[in-house]
This record gives sequence, C-alpha cells and structure tokens, in this order.
Amino acid sequence: MAYIITDSCIKCKYTDCVEVCPVDCFYEGPNFLAINPDECIDCDLCVSECPVDAIFSEDDLPDELRHFIQINAELSQQWPNISEKKDPPPDADKWKDVKNKLQYLEREWPADQA
Repeated sequence: MAYIITDSCIKCKYTDCVEVCPVDCFYEGPNFLAINPDECIDCDLCVSECPVDAIFSEDDLPDELRHFIQINAELSQQWPNISEKKDPPPDADKWKDVKNKLQYLEREWPADQA
C-alpha cells in the first residue's frame, strides 16, 4: 500500500507534505506533485500536512479517484524528486477549493523550466 496524491493538488501544489517525508518519495511536476508508490513507506506523515486534503492511503482512495494510482506511478518516474518546501504557485489559493481538476494536469515541464 502507498499514499496517493489526487486532483485536489492540481494547480495548488502546496509542498508542505514533502518536508515531512522520511524517504523523499515526492516528485514535482509543473502544477502537481506525485508520490512514487515503490518508495512510499506508508508512514502517513504527509496526509495531515496537506492543506487541500489531496493525499489518501491507497486502501482509502475513493473509487472515482482510483485512476490517480496509475498517474502517481507514471509521473513519479518522469519528474524530478522534491524534498524541500517551495512557495506554491501565485494563484494556488484560487484553485484550492476547485474540484475535478484532472483536465488541468500538466504532465510536461515547459522547455525553459525542464
């Protein structure tokens, strides 16, 4: 079992969760974070740190969000590791209460930021 980041993180990308991770299993994309399920030790520390309640235990993941298991696994293989807190995007607060944001997920870094 691993922890999974869901669409509540999209366009918010608060990074409070990455600082508490003892195994550095978070990966950063342009507007989303992903957890590598093979590195996650199921410690639960990140869950309470997420200000938008985007992180779920794989066992507790609602059925409508189960596709995020594959999204986390895939994107954590493509994106760089992140282990320190960063400032959120300037418009993060605008997006924090928006639901169903999968269509806004950016999978690739812009060429000038890669």
